[in-house]
Amino acid sequence: MSSALLELRRVSAAYGRAQVLFGVDLALNAGEALVVLGRNGAGKTTTLKAIIGLLPCTSGEILFEGKRIDAVPSFEIARLGLGYVPEERRIFTGLTVTENLEVGRQPPRSGLPPWTPDKLFELFPNLGRMRERRGAEMSGGEQQMLAIARTLMGNPRAILLDEPFEGLAPRIVEAMAAAVRALKSEGLAVLLCEQNPRYAALVADRALTLQKGRIRAEPARAA
Repeated sequence: MSSALLELRRVSAAYGRAQVLFGVDLALNAGEALVVLGRNGAGKTTTLKAIIGLLPCTSGEILFEGKRIDAVPSFEIARLGLGYVPEERRIFTGLTVTENLEVGRQPPRSGLPPWTPDKLFELFPNLGRMRERRGAEMSGGEQQMLAIARTLMGNPRAILLDEPFEGLAPRIVEAMAAAVRALKSEGLAVLLCEQNPRYAALVADRALTLQKGRIRAEPARAA
């Protein structure tokens, strides 16, 4: 029996008649950062949407903490402790930083230290300096930090990040990478999709390559 926190077994998915994923297998462990590398159109976002329940699987199984979730609604998957930060971020632009965080609040989970606004402001000091700033008044990098922080307020056991470094300034990329490494040290599992191998190397324990909806040979373990 697998000890993975999150596991995909021969998962296929499609948009209508257009099949995008073809028998994808992967396993994510607690306290690990696994990066799925691939170009635009490779199926990275589709993989995350299938995991979180936004796109039904046409075949295969998805397990979280040993239980199948491939037929579970998205909101219930989130309640189980699986967080998702889409590429579009989707923060509430009319709410302040503090209000956005409150929207994401869920009770603490056994075995993991709870996330609080103060703890998140330590992780993302930029947010701590703009607690009453509205989302619409923030830069792209600041919005990305807020999107991740809001998801962490749900106290997830694992978090899915869709291209979190896309379009960010180098100094923000470094700050984001440091935050991901800090999440691993807290015992959180991180599944991250990325196009740039150099960015992946900043955080990855392991990396997989997705090409045309199929997992290719696994690269060497990240340094």
